[in-house]
Amino acid sequence: MTVLAIIGGSGFSELPALQAREARRVETPYGETSAPVARGRLGETEVLFLPRHGAGHRLPPHRVNYRANVWALRECGAERVVALAAVGGITERYGPAVLGVPDQVIDYTHGREHTFFTGDDHGVDHVDMTEPYCPSLRGELLGACARLGHAVVDGGTYAATQGPRLETTAEVARLERDGCDLVGMTGMPEAALARELGLCYATLAFVVNWAAGKGEGEITMAEIERNLEVCSGRIVEILTELAGHG
Repeated sequence: MTVLAIIGGSGFSELPALQAREARRVETPYGETSAPVARGRLGETEVLFLPRHGAGHRLPPHRVNYRANVWALRECGAERVVALAAVGGITERYGPAVLGVPDQVIDYTHGREHTFFTGDDHGVDHVDMTEPYCPSLRGELLGACARLGHAVVDGGTYAATQGPRLETTAEVARLERDGCDLVGMTGMPEAALARELGLCYATLAFVVNWAAGKGEGEITMAEIERNLEVCSGRIVEILTELAGHG
């Protein structure tokens, strides 16, 4: 059984369902991780857990040390990585409280350390990103949802924006013209870094609000928190089911 790691996003700075945990601070060539890597049981299966934004959600998307996080998970033995992602919905099938497993991503971020291959001692490589998410792990996530009877959208394009501010109505309209279905702030460079290290990486996205201009009025934290609460129980069930069938 391959080792599964879970990267917790917004609303998942902790994973209370993780039992008998121990936390390890991992030294990396790229600095400190967002938090120590926790190891524990999800159901009957041992998994790794790392909150992307740190304890208490202290790190905004542009300040997350993605390289250190991904490197540390591999050092702890991870081979498969499920990234949890709170997102805004753009197209009709990605409405609030919908779960999805995207199959494509467009990177709109800037200024982030986005590769391990920086030249010189680190060498240069050009990894293939035709399918940015691991097809086998995507299939496992979809299968877990099916076994549990949880509705999930299969596929879609994730727009990775810089943040931490939310997008304007005009920006979301551009994202939709580009073919994006959902928008978040942490999908890249995380997916690319995982590919560079040979990790099987997929995203389980959950919609916490309509993106700007797609709903009525302004986006509020109350709305986001309400949808997070609706989604959280299903997400833990899916992760537990996935871990048990890995």
